[in-house]
Amino acid sequence: MKFLRLTAALLLLALSSGCSTPVGDYFDRWFGSGPVIKPAELVVLKPTATTRILWQASAGSAERFVFTPLVGDKVVAIAGAAGQIARLDAASGKQLSRIDTKGQLSGGVGGDKRMIIVGTPKGEVLAYDAAGKELWKTQITSDVLSSPQVEQEIVIVRSGDGRLFGLDVATGVRKWIYQRTLPALTVRTHVTVLPFRGAVFAGFPGGRLVAVAAANGNLIWESTVAQPKGATELERVADVSSVPVTDGRQVCAAAYQGRVACFGTVKGELIWARDFSSVSGLAMDTRNIYASDEKSAIVAFDRSNGASLWKQDKLYGRNVTAPVLAGRYLAVGDLQGYVHFMSREDGSFVARVATDGSPVIAQPVTLDDNIIVQTLKGGVYAIAVQ
Repeated sequence: MKFLRLTAALLLLALSSGCSTPVGDYFDRWFGSGPVIKPAELVVLKPTATTRILWQASAGSAERFVFTPLVGDKVVAIAGAAGQIARLDAASGKQLSRIDTKGQLSGGVGGDKRMIIVGTPKGEVLAYDAAGKELWKTQITSDVLSSPQVEQEIVIVRSGDGRLFGLDVATGVRKWIYQRTLPALTVRTHVTVLPFRGAVFAGFPGGRLVAVAAANGNLIWESTVAQPKGATELERVADVSSVPVTDGRQVCAAAYQGRVACFGTVKGELIWARDFSSVSGLAMDTRNIYASDEKSAIVAFDRSNGASLWKQDKLYGRNVTAPVLAGRYLAVGDLQGYVHFMSREDGSFVARVATDGSPVIAQPVTLDDNIIVQTLKGGVYAIAVQ
């Protein structure tokens, strides 16, 4: 079977039968004791950049889910599967307040400076104000596995059955729903959507990238990142299972067993595409696009034409996250809780930081020129690099 690099919230879902079926060695590699793909040994590193952990906190275990910290105005919100949400001072990590949702969580943290929004395995979307008061609760059709987003007074929530919901930010009342026919076999993912200037960019199974209007859910355009290929359903999985990125002029996405491609943000016309396979995702700066592939290599592409610039393949089998911009550098987390910092110029390693030894599954998030990492055990680390 072809090598599968699946993060801890990804599994192949047989939609036609209505049941989730782990394929390959997904659960064995993350949670079990079965055969594993031996990760590459860490290379001996002489740091050329200085790193330090600014602060650390605990969100509680993520269990089988993925949680991403929400960075707001001088505040970081974190959550874990047991239902606890904490608001931390972004500079010191000091806890400002704590919210007990009194139930299990499976998606979050989302929201804006006014509210914190999380989701549950039962398909509940919960909104709280900064003081911890519940503002509203809304039921959708399936589990919430990703962070809700807010755009133009609409909360956009992605459900585990592949639908997008637009909810009124003040009341939680459903304003619209976007759904499409899905292939028989898909990658079930914790990935959220990308809101941008009144539009919502979202990747879908079958290699599709869509732009819908945040106000009403109407389709603006649909483009093809990758065409499914192969004789079997497994070989034909070509899902866009990571968050798109945009610079305003173009929006780019990557597909598993497919391509990385960029499209015009207004009309969705193809600008360039290159063969590539990823379930982790992308980062973008003013010159390049950086992507983690299914074998945990990090590749840099020229943003204007897709030309390959460099490849860092010394993290083979380490199940790295999508890259994140970290000041002048690039960072990824891995299955042993290490955070690797690389040069944006050539991909060479410049530093490495250990966390709590458990996998970093969610893409790290930026905090000014620093980054915040959350591990599977719930460790949250603010890391500076210079």
